[in-house]
Amino acid sequence: MTESEKVRTRFAPSPTGFLHIGGARTALFAWLYARHYKGQFILRIEDTDQQRSTDESTKAILDAMTWLGLDWDEGPFFQAQRVDLHREMVKKLLNEGKAYYCVCAPEELEEKRKRALAEGRKPKYDGTCRDKNLPKTANAAVRFRCPHAGITIVNDLIKGIITFNNEELDDLIIERRDGYPTYNFAVVVDDADMDITHVIRGDDHVNNTPRQILLYEALGYKVPQFGHVSMIMGSDKTRLSKRHGATSVMAYKDMGYLPEAMVNYLVRLGWSYGDQEIFTVDELIAFFTLESVGKSAAIFNPEKLLWLNQHYIKECPSDRLVREVMPFWRQRGMDTS
Repeated sequence: MTESEKVRTRFAPSPTGFLHIGGARTALFAWLYARHYKGQFILRIEDTDQQRSTDESTKAILDAMTWLGLDWDEGPFFQAQRVDLHREMVKKLLNEGKAYYCVCAPEELEEKRKRALAEGRKPKYDGTCRDKNLPKTANAAVRFRCPHAGITIVNDLIKGIITFNNEELDDLIIERRDGYPTYNFAVVVDDADMDITHVIRGDDHVNNTPRQILLYEALGYKVPQFGHVSMIMGSDKTRLSKRHGATSVMAYKDMGYLPEAMVNYLVRLGWSYGDQEIFTVDELIAFFTLESVGKSAAIFNPEKLLWLNQHYIKECPSDRLVREVMPFWRQRGMDTS
């Protein structure tokens, strides 16, 4: 990588709960990629959902990142503080005819969605307001005028080339009726404004990617490279959830797991380097590439995590080990003075 191609990755969680295993692995992969290429890792809190976002969740996420050793070079930035920029970019698209006002009521849209599903059609906006050139009103949302012709190609750094027909994509709402930007729009504006070069995230965002690429192009932004990490499954091959055990990173801290064990375990959920199992952080930074990240889902194995934790406890210096176990002694009423 040359200086002009310096890597900038980001982790952009929503503060609506704790940092879970999947989110922590995504953050770790993005952090390692930036560190491997001597780039920057940016932390952005996507808190535009005012009803669900909480300060407690933000603190929990930052605490978990700090515990894992995932330091950030810039941020944390808060998306809700950037709404003026988002609205400015919405106006740009409106002025250029690349977006339009839509007054379709939510109830009407829901009825059309149900009808499409009942008829075996893919639910998408039917373009009722697309060519009406409506003025701005109190109950109007703003939609992106998605091109219906052609294809959008995603050259995914993990999954390979994925092709989407533009006619399958509908006219995305980019600003809600309350004047707040939607996720897909705000994330494009923020990533571009922060010069993010590589977007590494979970593969539940794959279907968002062609829509976001079209928004990048409409706004005149350079499109970043994307890498979508496969989801983490439980032992029963269903998506990881509480029934498979703790999903909060900090819950493992409270159970006595060391951060080195958690980092070592998380990175092996989908990434490998030969037959090596134990890695120092410096080794991970040196060895990590997206080319070595698997395409298939990773299986969460608590026994493997326990084995790694045992290894790191055995290697732990005695003075640090005393500090680590002190809170557990106090919980049991033992005198630690």
